[in-house]
Amino acid sequence: MRQPRTPLLPGETVIKDGRANLQRGWEAVGGRLYLTNRRLIFEPHAFNIQREVAEIPLESVVGVRKCWTKFLNILPVFPNSIAVSTTDSTEYRLVVFGRQGWIDAIEGQRR
Repeated sequence: MRQPRTPLLPGETVIKDGRANLQRGWEAVGGRLYLTNRRLIFEPHAFNIQREVAEIPLESVVGVRKCWTKFLNILPVFPNSIAVSTTDSTEYRLVVFGRQGWIDAIEGQRR
């Protein structure tokens, strides 16, 4: 299992990791998604235009569901994404491989 470049918090461990794209406006930012026992961490590849790391504390997640990947964040293209909703009404859309496995793992850590 890979470790993120983002420093882990005391007692934090990586549960799952894999390639992912995060939809940020019109750009599908390529990178790697990490699920820890405390948060989701998305780290973009260095060659993306948008390079900010996204950190989502699991305590702020109110829901995870299947959704469609959208071209230019408008036109549905393929049903291979997950949507992570948070308490501040932010929705993170992530293209992942094995989306049901990601949903199950995230929900398992939220319990």
